[in-house]
Amino acid sequence: MTYVYLIKSVIRPQHAFILLVLVALAFSLTAHATDVDSILPYGNTASGYRVMVNQDPGVAINNTGFGHDALFSNSTGSYNTGVGFESLGKNISGSQNTAIGWQSLTSNTTGTFNTATGVSALQSNTTGTRNTATGFDALFQNTTGGGNTAHGHKALLNNTSGGSNTATGMSALRNNTEGNSNTATGVSALQSNSSGSFNTATGVAALQSNTTGFHNTATGFDALVSNTTGSSNTATGEQALFNNSSGNFNTATGVSALQSNTTGTRNTATGFDALFQNTTGGGNTAHGHKALLNNTIGGSNSATGVSALRNNTEGNSNTADGFQALLSNTTGGANTANGVSALQSNSTGAFNTAAGVQALFKNTTGNENTAIGEAALQNNDSGGDNTAAGNGALRNNTGGIENTAIGGDALRNNTVGTFNIAVGVTAGADLISGNNNIYIGNNGVASESNTIHIGRSVHTNTFIAGINGTVIANGLPVIIDNDGHLGTKPSSERFKKDIKPMNKASESILALKPVTFQYREEFDSESIPQFGLVAEEVEKVNPDLVVRGADGKVNGVRSDAINMMLLNEFLKEHRRMEAQEQ
Repeated sequence: MTYVYLIKSVIRPQHAFILLVLVALAFSLTAHATDVDSILPYGNTASGYRVMVNQDPGVAINNTGFGHDALFSNSTGSYNTGVGFESLGKNISGSQNTAIGWQSLTSNTTGTFNTATGVSALQSNTTGTRNTATGFDALFQNTTGGGNTAHGHKALLNNTSGGSNTATGMSALRNNTEGNSNTATGVSALQSNSSGSFNTATGVAALQSNTTGFHNTATGFDALVSNTTGSSNTATGEQALFNNSSGNFNTATGVSALQSNTTGTRNTATGFDALFQNTTGGGNTAHGHKALLNNTIGGSNSATGVSALRNNTEGNSNTADGFQALLSNTTGGANTANGVSALQSNSTGAFNTAAGVQALFKNTTGNENTAIGEAALQNNDSGGDNTAAGNGALRNNTGGIENTAIGGDALRNNTVGTFNIAVGVTAGADLISGNNNIYIGNNGVASESNTIHIGRSVHTNTFIAGINGTVIANGLPVIIDNDGHLGTKPSSERFKKDIKPMNKASESILALKPVTFQYREEFDSESIPQFGLVAEEVEKVNPDLVVRGADGKVNGVRSDAINMMLLNEFLKEHRRMEAQEQ
């Protein structure tokens, strides 16, 4: 009564009844409590209502319980620590568990080596072992799963039997149930994973939607965020492989790399926005800022360099290596471009090969061209089946087809000419239009067709193998004019005009003086005896019977003409003798 009087004197009358009820309740709880604030035998320590009340003396050792019903059911478990309301409350034989927090590890029965820190951490665990949970509801539903580590609010919340998972961050691996060997670091990382295994997610929302996909690695904000069943993907960078759902074996490194990919497989993207728009295309490789940016369904493409194959959408089997190589390609396939801006303008052209800065730069629809060298086939638009090797070779070709130019600036001015061949630096460089020409070490002319040019004026000697010793029974002798023009002298009437009898025109040869001689040693080291005429002497007799060189000087005689004149004189003499005999 003394205590009641004192209380009444210090508190208001309307609160006296409530305080009396609380005091009575406290005495009632104390009367029914067991082992409150006591040190039990065998190294056990208990503090709180019904703490370790079912323990088997001498078997359960070194347990520590603090809180209402902490370690309530423990009978044989040892080396356990339970701090908080119902922490390890249902543990029977589980040992070496640590539970700190309201209902932490409350359902554990035989599970061992578990550590739970936080309200309801590992609350449903029964037989799972070697689990570590830190945070509110961390590993809340885990029952038999073992070797899991959860750090964060509701991390691995719904895991039941999955094992060897590591979740760090709020809701990381939240819905995982049976998945194993997953690692999630970041808020909502691998949040939806259910049975997917061997996944690694680092970053906010990384692999957030993954359910059954496995062997995925995501590093970065929203990396592989939409992936559900896709497997063996690697995404590094903000929103890398963002929309991937079921695509497999993809690798994305860089912000938004392969962002739009959904079901495409075996793609590799390195660089900001690399393969950004790819959805179902497979087997693509993109290295560089916005490489293969707009590719959607094109497959087996390889792009290395800033904006390489940037606008490709459906083209397949293209290879681009260099800044803006194959930049504008959309549906063209099987093209190869190596060099800055190589095949930059190509849209639908296929089977082209360009190696060199701006090689095949303006090609749009031309097919099966090969350009090797800076600016080779630079302006080609629709021409096809051309081959250019050398800086500037076939530079200005636009629509010409089946031309071959080997050498710097070879056929550089050809525009629409076809079937031309040029070998050598600036070979055929002067040709603008013309077909079926061959130039070897010669610039050619502006317009011609069906012509062969070999060498330049600086060449003074020619050696051609495979001629000497070859027998030809029927043919015409080859002659050459002062310009180096080779040809034959046909005798058909269709090539001639002003035809009339020779008569006395041949008599001048009777004044010719045949001689024997030897060529000087610089021309004939063997000094072989020669038989013929001296051109200067022939000129005195008949100027029409000599051949002059490019310098205008007498160079040789027209032996074929002399032979015909001799024939005429012979026939005249023959007819005279016949007349005498008659």
